[in-house]
Amino acid sequence: MTTIADTVTVIGGVDTHKNTHYAAAVDNQGRLLGHHEFPATGPGYAALRAWMRGYGDLSAIGVESTGSFGAALARELTRNGETVVEVNRPNRLARRMDGKSDRLDAEQVARAVLGETSTAVPKSKSGIVEVIRTLRVTRSSAVKARTQAINTLFGIVIGAPTQLRDELVELTKRTLVNRCLRLRPETEDLPSLVSEPERMHLAATKLSLRDLARRWKALDEEIKQLSAQLAVLVTEAAPALVQLHGVGTELAGQFLVTAGDNAARIHSEAAFAKLCGVAPQPASSGRTTGRHRLCRSGDRAANSALYIIAIVRMRRHEPTRAYVERRTAEGLTKREIIRCLKRFIAREIYANLPQIAT
Repeated sequence: MTTIADTVTVIGGVDTHKNTHYAAAVDNQGRLLGHHEFPATGPGYAALRAWMRGYGDLSAIGVESTGSFGAALARELTRNGETVVEVNRPNRLARRMDGKSDRLDAEQVARAVLGETSTAVPKSKSGIVEVIRTLRVTRSSAVKARTQAINTLFGIVIGAPTQLRDELVELTKRTLVNRCLRLRPETEDLPSLVSEPERMHLAATKLSLRDLARRWKALDEEIKQLSAQLAVLVTEAAPALVQLHGVGTELAGQFLVTAGDNAARIHSEAAFAKLCGVAPQPASSGRTTGRHRLCRSGDRAANSALYIIAIVRMRRHEPTRAYVERRTAEGLTKREIIRCLKRFIAREIYANLPQIAT
């Protein structure tokens, strides 16, 4: 088997930050060739690449945090034909022994690529899935803000002046929002009522409730628009995935984001299962053999999506219901059956990812 060390002349490593990236280069024997800091800009990326190539034949570049600070750099390097390797977890033993600095981190990134302890291909972040991810992040933020707005509104209603509270406290959420939108404070110049605390309290409460209702309404409209766009984009990106029982556009969008635009980087369904945190982990030692434990790592949002699908199928999918009955008769608990189902569903999801299905 040919390894990186057999063919590489120079391997780069980059410790990424918001404004600067620190790069290190090592040869195929692990000897440090040099290190340098570059600005996190387009010209800086070009200078970093040219600097590494100045040491010889550049075979691979390890980049830290390719999902955040290193995303633009990884995208630019890939566009220019470089082999980029995702390195997310530093060598904790080396950090404990040698200390922590940008230079040391960049060097450890390069050595992780050289030693093949890091081999993952980063997400390309340059296609429709990246658009879906961006919209999902925006919608998630809006959903949280909408929830905060309605919770704050409910809290103010509870402590409102008695007459106003009695009028609003029993209303359902949307009815309450619509009613608060129609509130008319006596005045918006609250300091003018400072000599009359009760009137000022009532006016301030109405003003606050109206503003919160407007905020909730605006966020609700934003969420609806984002959801509509996401439904179209997800269906366009993965029509086969959307058609699976219990999946739909929401969960399909999560699986697309987990896999990335370049889903082919995930080399097998077992790798996808591990990425989703549903691959059993060996836990054998000595005379204890064949034992496995739960995987607590992986993309927990994807893991949650698999759980939702499993629950839906256990209720409304006849083949799954038959499977549950059979496994229950064999002595498995409901929790164990769900774990088995999640692993099976991960295999099915992987087979229907866009680049895998084709």
